[in-house]
Amino acid sequence: MRSNQPTVLSKLLKRPSALISLLVIALTCLISIFAYLLAPDSTPSANRMIIELGAKQPGFHKQLLYVPKSGTQQHSSRLLEWFIGAPSPYLLSPINGYHFSGNSLVTDHYIDDGLQDTITYALASLLPVDHLNDPLPAQQEYIKQRLIITRTFWLGTDRYGRDILSRLLVGSRVTLAVGMVAVLLSLTIGILLGSIAGYFGGMADKAVMWLINILYAIPTLLLVFAITLTIGKGFWEIFIAIGLSMWVGAARLIRGQVLVLREMEYVTAAKGLGLGHMRIIFRHILPNIAGPLMVIAASNFASAILVEAGLSFLGFGVQPPHPSWGLMIKEHYNFLLTNRPLLAIIPGIAIMLLVYAFNILGNALRDVLDVRE
Repeated sequence: MRSNQPTVLSKLLKRPSALISLLVIALTCLISIFAYLLAPDSTPSANRMIIELGAKQPGFHKQLLYVPKSGTQQHSSRLLEWFIGAPSPYLLSPINGYHFSGNSLVTDHYIDDGLQDTITYALASLLPVDHLNDPLPAQQEYIKQRLIITRTFWLGTDRYGRDILSRLLVGSRVTLAVGMVAVLLSLTIGILLGSIAGYFGGMADKAVMWLINILYAIPTLLLVFAITLTIGKGFWEIFIAIGLSMWVGAARLIRGQVLVLREMEYVTAAKGLGLGHMRIIFRHILPNIAGPLMVIAASNFASAILVEAGLSFLGFGVQPPHPSWGLMIKEHYNFLLTNRPLLAIIPGIAIMLLVYAFNILGNALRDVLDVRE
């Protein structure tokens, strides 16, 4: 027979706040997956610098000349470029205007507002090999159509002339990755130790609670610093350090829930039937605390995002040139007092929205998974 009981997803979809949170999280996940396909700057880490265009306002647009780099460029597979980006075979030169003079292209090179210089390029230095023998008008038309574009920087540029929109999109990968690693580590350790402490009690409970109380006395950031100094400071090491510092709350919550459930009649009956302790814990106790587990997972995800942002702001998190929302704030927080505050405000808003979405989703999951309703 088909059950008429509403599913968890259907219950969530009936809550407007939970629905909006799901959409925000799903959109962020999609953006992180297709970041290099969506980003205007698809170079690795969205790290293409145009120093002349540093700290420009959102909506700024400028003509750019694609100047081929010297040397041969190695091409990677399309799939690899999707995940890590592709080095560009061109340098970008901002220009105010241009004209052709025989076999040369004369550009008004943009240096700053009201300041420019004249740079002349031989057409042969700009054209690919298969177009070198084309008639002169065809060569000029190729350059106008393919090598000179007008680009709009929708969220502006940072102090190094990098596209903020591109770094924001690629930086979402770091934010979601740190959350997933932290949740997996914290829940794995928390479930294991919390279940053992709550189910067996005695010396096991005392030992786990002693360790929990010791770690609770250490501020999270200091604990992350200590773990980082032990295992090293790198891209994945930071994620692992954050995860290893966040299992304490999960273990304490799970211990309290298991202490209550181990006295229930169905657990006593399972013991009477001779079922093993691990089977009772993982098949009969943990499924009944799915609600609190979902809440602590969402809470840890949000907390990990904030901790990573704080570490990056202090210089201990993800290192340049990898884009991180916290690192973007660190690089531009001094612009808050100038006429370019959006350089720091935009990544701050992104962090706020994602953390808020996870907190709202956690509260909604707690409500819909509450078996007492």
